[in-house]
Amino acid sequence: MPITPADDEKFMRRAYLQAHKGYSEGGCPIGAVLVDGQTGAVLGEGHNMLVQEGNPILHGEMSALRAAGRMKNRHATVLYTTLQPCFMCAGTIAQFGIPRVVIGDCANAGSDETVQFLRARGVDVVILAPAQSPAAADCIKLATRFRNEKPDLWQEDWGGGKAEPAGQDTSKSPALPIC
Repeated sequence: MPITPADDEKFMRRAYLQAHKGYSEGGCPIGAVLVDGQTGAVLGEGHNMLVQEGNPILHGEMSALRAAGRMKNRHATVLYTTLQPCFMCAGTIAQFGIPRVVIGDCANAGSDETVQFLRARGVDVVILAPAQSPAAADCIKLATRFRNEKPDLWQEDWGGGKAEPAGQDTSKSPALPIC
């Protein structure tokens, strides 16, 4: 049976658990789950490993894709991610033709540029509303907490620049993350 919007909460909760695992390891709390869009089988899941492996490109989405391993195509998959993808991850999503991405937190993103990038390439981007999705609300809370606790590490994960505390107007700051 194909994945339905009702399944989004379940898989976002699973991505959140990955993010929380990363947080408990002292890393950036960003998790992702890649799911077969027809069967609902989890193909891969993971979390950001910047701190744990010293790897600046192993974001949550990349970690889930790595866990999924080789596939002939990903054209019938759904990627659940706790935070709006950065351009590196959005480019990978587009490169592999992942048709649907479900996001738990856009509140801690610097802009919606990557959402627009993905949509312009035909990706169905779903942003869960925290008022209706407890998992999305938890994603936002955890990222906000981490961003306030470790602003320099949060910024390092996005490529550097001046760290900004969560909740500050970031729309005019070019040094802020765009994911």
